[in-house]
Amino acid sequence: MNSGANNKNIINPKHLLHSKWTATEPKNQEQHFIVTRTQLNKKGLVSQCTLQAIKTQREFMLDWQQLKDRKLWLPGWL
Repeated sequence: MNSGANNKNIINPKHLLHSKWTATEPKNQEQHFIVTRTQLNKKGLVSQCTLQAIKTQREFMLDWQQLKDRKLWLPGWL
């Protein structure tokens, strides 16, 4: 059994927009986020997303694949 698979969130990029995320290591009192935009590459696949902090409304771009890392992100608002 591959133990590395347990460390990854399973994400369907088609359902990424408006999804909710919790940072495992909050910074600047920002823990809960929502995906507000997705950016597509030339092939029409999701390449990046914009996350917005719920508390501060601050936005930043992120490679959507980073959301798969359970050490950094957990799906939903916990």
